[in-house]
Amino acid sequence: MTARGTRHVLLCDLKDDPRSFERYEAWHAAGAVPKAVVRSIHAADIRAMEIYRCGPRLVMVMETGPGFDPAAKRRADAADPDVQAWERLMDEFQQQLAWAGPDQKWVPAARIFSLDEQPQAAETR
Repeated sequence: MTARGTRHVLLCDLKDDPRSFERYEAWHAAGAVPKAVVRSIHAADIRAMEIYRCGPRLVMVMETGPGFDPAAKRRADAADPDVQAWERLMDEFQQQLAWAGPDQKWVPAARIFSLDEQPQAAETR
């Protein structure tokens, strides 16, 4: 849990093509994501979302509120033609990770370390 809610970290890959990287980033620039897609994100009680890229690897960090239900989000997205058009466009750039399940684009990452859970280190000088 964070101050905003629950943190989710998800991974996906881009097709390994620098031109695709540029186009994908352009589609995610401020104001470039279709309003219907942004509305669907907010409607699902996703309170914050960021995507980072390192080479072809994408990392999405989401903060969700108590109303977030991944299954309900999938159903709503499947019924929204604007979101489906966006997903088809993103399919031009994204590819599944080798260990992704069928029809799974973004794969959750497991947290293996938290500084908050570590004992305080003794200060040495």
